Order: sequence, then structure tokens, then C-alpha cells
Amino acid sequence: MSVSKRIKMHQLAQDQALHYFLYTPTKLKPNARVLVAVHGISRNARKQARLFADYAERYGVVVIAPLFNKKHYAGYQRLGISGERADLALNAILKEVALKTQANTQSVYLFGYSGGGQFVHRYAMAYPHKVKAMAIGAAGWYTLPNPKRRFPYGTAPHPKLPDLTFNRAKFLRIPATVLVGEDDTLRDSRLRKSERLDKQQGLNRFERGQNWVKSMEKAAQQYGLETSFRFIPLPNSDHSFTRSVQIGGMAKQVFQTFFGREHATTTANLIPRKNAPSIVSYSQLNQALAIQL
Repeated sequence: MSVSKRIKMHQLAQDQALHYFLYTPTKLKPNARVLVAVHGISRNARKQARLFADYAERYGVVVIAPLFNKKHYAGYQRLGISGERADLALNAILKEVALKTQANTQSVYLFGYSGGGQFVHRYAMAYPHKVKAMAIGAAGWYTLPNPKRRFPYGTAPHPKLPDLTFNRAKFLRIPATVLVGEDDTLRDSRLRKSERLDKQQGLNRFERGQNWVKSMEKAAQQYGLETSFRFIPLPNSDHSFTRSVQIGGMAKQVFQTFFGREHATTTANLIPRKNAPSIVSYSQLNQALAIQL
């Protein structure tokens, strides 16, 4: 069976309105690592699973790609300020996948592109104990680690999400990588714009990604943390998920950043360039940070 044919669409048992795509590697091991890939507003969940599947097979990683439909999850990027709660939906999916695969869904790796990148970093802020590391592809705008501004602009509580709290000392320990195409500089109709947002975060996705990394680094330093926050420009890529993967090398960067190079040496396509930045194992980094706190 080809890798792409191993991608299966599932309907959540407890919520028939919620679907997700699941890729399980051929040699699925108990307690396998899990990567959650979250779509943007195009809702191309299947494509994300398909373009990540080859890497998932080589690394022995389970891929979950939730499909947040427009009718029920219109505001999934902001966890559910409008529409149903996307954070709770993902929690339910993780529980179901654990039963189906015996994979480790207690602490997962998160990737999201565009609107999915918005969801991913906000979910990680709200559930830091569930996230080993996150990668954000070209999010339009970000929640800043500012406890004085109300979510989703900062981390002060929101009245529509009263059960969510944001512990800076915990979520600032999560390693994060932001990947944006070097040509992703257009202020298109899908980019949130306001005078205040432009001034605080930047004029386009490239600037905003860089500035968010700097904000996270500065906040982490206040706690004496040396968490890895990285910004990676993707060559010859604009605001296209497909181009960012196939031309910019986004999938390769994500898997190597999350899982290291030890499994990649048998595949030429996964060997990094000589001038690529060194990649630290996130499991080792988390152990080191745990000692500091």
C-alpha cells in the first residue's frame, strides 16, 4: 500500500460533525510520537496529511490532521471565541486516536499553517502540558505573551473562554519554530489589519513571525529560560502551503526540528544543507529546562 493510501478519514465517535485525517506508519510502535497538523482557512487537512506522510513514514510518526468545518468551527483559530470550542475538539480527537493506535497523545508535536498556525500557538499557550514543541507556518497574527491584554491579543482571560488560563512560566518552556516564505510579504485580504496590530506585530506575515519570536524570547528571559525560539525563512515561497513544502522545504524543516536527524540519514531528501542551522533534540532541551525550574 502506498504511503498516501494509508491516510484515512475518521469521524469522531462522540461528535459526528468533527472529522480528522489519520496517518499511521507501516511499522507502528506502541507509544509512537504524534504530530498534529492543523489547516488554514482553506481547510486542506487531507493535503497536509498527504504532504507530511512520507516524512511520517520515515520517522515512524503518527500524523493527525483535524478538519474544523466552517459551520461549527468558524473561529477555530482563536480556540472558540466564536463557534464551537476547537481546543476541546482536538482534545477529544487525541483521546480517540490513543485508543485506536496506542500512540502517545499525552504530549504531542504541533504544526499549523496560516490560520492553523494561529490555532497551534494559542492551543500550546492554553495547554502547555500537552505540547512537546510547536512549529508555526506563516500565521497571519499572533497572541503575544502579554498578561495585560485580553486573549487572543494577549494572555489575560477572555469572558467567553472562562476556563482557559495561561501560565507564562509553563508555555514559555515550549520550543517553537516559525517558518515563513521569504516572499510572503503581501498584505492580502486574508491578513488581519489594524493600525495597532500593524504597529505591534508588523505589516506582513514575514515581519510578524520574526517579531513574535523576539517577543517570546524576551518574555522567556524574564524567567531565566533558554527555550529555543527560531525563525526560518523558506526560500522561493509565498503564502502557499504546497509551495512552502515542495519548494521551501517546510516539511523537512518541521520533522528535523521536532525529531532530529538520526532517522534521516538513509534518505537523501532529508539530509540538511551544510549551512543549515544546528538542530537540538527537543526532548533533551525540555529535560534541561525542567532542571532550571
